[in-house]
Amino acid sequence: MTQAIPDTMQAITFSQPGGPDALCISTLPVPRPTGGEVLVRVMAAGINRPDIMQRQGLYPPPPGASPLLGLEVAGEVVATGPDVPAGAFPAIGARVCALVNGGGYAQYCAVPVGQCLPWPAGFDAIHAAALPETFFTVWSNLFMTADLKPGESVLVHGGTSGIGTTTIQLVRAMGGTVYATAGTDDKCTLCAALGATAAINYRTETFPDRIKELTDGRGVDVILDMIGGAYMDGNLRSLAMAGRLVIIALQDGAKADGVSLARIMTRRLVVTGTTLRPRDATYKATIARQLEERVWPLLAQRAIRPIIHATFPFARVADAHKLMENGTHMGKIMLDLQHLPADTTGR
Repeated sequence: MTQAIPDTMQAITFSQPGGPDALCISTLPVPRPTGGEVLVRVMAAGINRPDIMQRQGLYPPPPGASPLLGLEVAGEVVATGPDVPAGAFPAIGARVCALVNGGGYAQYCAVPVGQCLPWPAGFDAIHAAALPETFFTVWSNLFMTADLKPGESVLVHGGTSGIGTTTIQLVRAMGGTVYATAGTDDKCTLCAALGATAAINYRTETFPDRIKELTDGRGVDVILDMIGGAYMDGNLRSLAMAGRLVIIALQDGAKADGVSLARIMTRRLVVTGTTLRPRDATYKATIARQLEERVWPLLAQRAIRPIIHATFPFARVADAHKLMENGTHMGKIMLDLQHLPADTTGR
């Protein structure tokens, strides 16, 4: 089943790895949904750190994924693949937000059906598109991999990033205590406003010492780390007995010198790492269903919300990438595709 769909679309591409100005708008064929996919007419898309790395040539898409940038979208389903049952969610005409395997920086994007979630009532396109990447990441890592329980404590680095702002709100909503690090006093203020028990300015304080003070020497149960590198020893010193460290990115590099492995043994620590994009559709669909059951009601109640720092028109995608790279943002950076001219060449 399909609606009238153009043959071509506008999409963001780059001919070779480089800086933000390597990005340009190209005309490409509209993808066709295969198997268990739906085709979404994209109204908004999120900018995420993996997009920056892919543009730089540091993060190639996994086999079978779209080579185009973009990992989260919101929009309208306009076609379904042959393996999508008639009448199943999402049907043609449904508005959804979705974690995609690439291709979000385009007017149309093919998405595995299990990775779609309902567009929350009362949300606009920008706020709906700001949900999937961070909520899938935080839920899967904290509540599935680390098995966070009510009453436990979490330290998240980069507290005003999309991941950070989502972590603070979700941990609080699920009955936990959350601490955050950030690089300015203004960012620390936002962390506290979102529900962090304390926010640590890493430029003026040493986070392991501060965590020790805040927890009366106990440490935290779980750390969600995007930094890696030089933070490894501090992370291990900040964990409580039997604490869990989950590494989800390596912004400060993949090597950690001078780390005491004895601490892992004597305090029974668990150190693990994950990447979400290469995981299969079944795993991502499992995350989506848990989010729909446990988290989407909180969005409907406005108990949690995505934090939007800036929204850029599609043609200013390079400016959006520059903003993410300079690190001054607090919350999500978004692309608005709602005002692009329609292609009248139908099929």
